[in-house]
Amino acid sequence: QVQLVESGGGLVQAGGSLRLSCTASVRTFRMGWFRQAPGKERELVASSRRTGGSTYYADSVKGRFAISRDDAKNTVYLQMNSLKPADTAVYYCAADLYDTKYDYWGQGTQVTVSS
Repeated sequence: QVQLVESGGGLVQAGGSLRLSCTASVRTFRMGWFRQAPGKERELVASSRRTGGSTYYADSVKGRFAISRDDAKNTVYLQMNSLKPADTAVYYCAADLYDTKYDYWGQGTQVTVSS
């Protein structure tokens, strides 16, 4: 069974930084970070493919967030800088093993940005 273990959420003031980590129990092809704020739909924030290293960022986080991965550790990171209250959400890590769809999800980690 594939497991994803997240860490790194917390409370930070606006303008601060946090780094999220997610470690998978298996090798993955694509890993992504999603977030869901209260009353809103879950949205893709950033993703990274193993082959070629291509990345994706939502417009709302471009220039502030950076996704990276350590394939030797099956781990993906999300460095979040210049955080805003609008970034407050539960952040979920997701894994796509075969470049088809995200089949596996982490438990979620709360990120709260105070103004």
